[in-house]
Amino acid sequence: MTVPHPTSHPSMIGNTVTLPEADRLRMLTPRPGRMRAVLDTDTYNEIDDQFAVVQALLSPERIQLEAIYAAPFFNERADSPGHGMQLSHDEICRLLDRLDRSPDGMVFKGVTEYVGPQKQARSAPAVDDLIARARSATPEEPLYVIAIAAISNIASALLAAPDIIDRIVVIWLGGHALEWPHQVEFNLKQDVGGAQVLFDSGVPLVLVPCMGVVSHFHSTIPEIDQHVRPHGRIGEFLATRFAELAAEKNLPTLGWSKVIWDMVAVAWLLNADWTPSVLVPTPILTDQITFSVDRGRHLMRYVTHLQRDAILRDFIRKLTQATASGTAA
Repeated sequence: MTVPHPTSHPSMIGNTVTLPEADRLRMLTPRPGRMRAVLDTDTYNEIDDQFAVVQALLSPERIQLEAIYAAPFFNERADSPGHGMQLSHDEICRLLDRLDRSPDGMVFKGVTEYVGPQKQARSAPAVDDLIARARSATPEEPLYVIAIAAISNIASALLAAPDIIDRIVVIWLGGHALEWPHQVEFNLKQDVGGAQVLFDSGVPLVLVPCMGVVSHFHSTIPEIDQHVRPHGRIGEFLATRFAELAAEKNLPTLGWSKVIWDMVAVAWLLNADWTPSVLVPTPILTDQITFSVDRGRHLMRYVTHLQRDAILRDFIRKLTQATASGTAA
């Protein structure tokens, strides 16, 4: 598809910023070369974020990763969304330590409360940093926001600074396939109001759905033990986290596999052929946590499938190279 070069900028209708559709289509077209990016992650929530963070950090040929934001989460591992954010921040720092990288100027704490049904922007260093980096980008060279958590940090930035919608492309792993009967998925259900802000904002969006698409991206303890664990402190850390999840949930490891959800959002930036996608109208997210369709809505890019082996092979190859060269501990 050939998309016209932008000739206009976002306009205001009431209090809403609108992006010309030609500009949106251009920004949603996969592009070659190296791209500026930030990563928003609830890293301690499970074990898949850790793999995604490492893959992004080990892919400088495509991803110029400028910042990592700790996102809130609330489940049996955290006492509150803010506690989940702090746990995620600490886990990001543990990952960087095992890659011999400093968190200074790289890791930012996110919001401690969800945007919620009131759609209230929350304050946090991550929100401020995202707005500043977005404003330093351009429509021709946007900032890619890889979001693999509740969308609260990004939604807060969009509410506080709607002018950034023509400077960023959001790649969000959230919700389920469009035809799924509901959207009660962990990242989405935590902050429904924040997700509604995202879908309604008009920001260029690549949606990476969980059930029905990413749910096919499995690995096993034997595979991780053989191909990941041998590679230095970071390989040992990732493999231990993988096995710990099965033990924590008291799961039988015989025949057990685990979806490594979040790697697929990173994979879209690495090679769009690994995550085939189509352009579809952005859905309306209802308060009942279902999708409603309005074919007149602005378009988004929607991932429909994935190349599991290619994504995992890329990760293992880069991890092997990094530990062999001494760039990972």
